[in-house]
Amino acid sequence: MRPARSLSNEQREELKESLKKAKSKGEYQRIQCVWLRALWNLSSNQIAETIGWSVSRVKQIQGQYFREGTRAFQGCGRGGRRRENLTIKEEKSLLADFEEKAVKGGVLVVSEIKTAYEREVGGKVPKSTVYRMLARHGWRKIAPRPRHPNSDAEKQEAWKKNSRNGWRKK
Repeated sequence: MRPARSLSNEQREELKESLKKAKSKGEYQRIQCVWLRALWNLSSNQIAETIGWSVSRVKQIQGQYFREGTRAFQGCGRGGRRRENLTIKEEKSLLADFEEKAVKGGVLVVSEIKTAYEREVGGKVPKSTVYRMLARHGWRKIAPRPRHPNSDAEKQEAWKKNSRNGWRKK
C-alpha cells in the first residue's frame, strides 16, 4: 500500500473556503471526502462510513482532487440531452419553415412536421418526439372551439325559446 499524500496548509485553507461556498449537498460531501482526510487524517473507509458513500467513490474523489484541484468538487451534473437527434439550433431551423404558416393562422398538422423531422434525421421517430420538440420550443396546441359544420344557429335559438324549461337568464 502506498503512503497517503499529505496536504499543504494552503490546500487546507482552500478546502475550508470551498466548504463554505458549496452550493449543493453533493458538492459539500465531495469536499468532505478530502477535508476529513486533511483535518483528522481519516482513512477512506472511515470517511465513507461518515458521509454514507462507498469507499471506492471516496478514493475516486480524493484522487480527482489531487489531479484537478477544487474543480473536482463541481461534479458533472445529471441533466442533458444525451440522445438527441437534432441540436436545438437544428430544431429551430426545422420549425422556422412551419412558423410562417402558424403566424398566418394556418392549421399545423403534426404529421407534416413529423415527416420533415424524419427527413432531417434520416430515420423514423415516434410522434411523441415531435410533440416534445414542439413543447421544448414553446409551441402549444391552440384549437378553435369545436362547432358542428351542419349546425343551424336559428334552430338553436328557437329551441332555447321553446324548450320546456327554457333558458332563463338569472
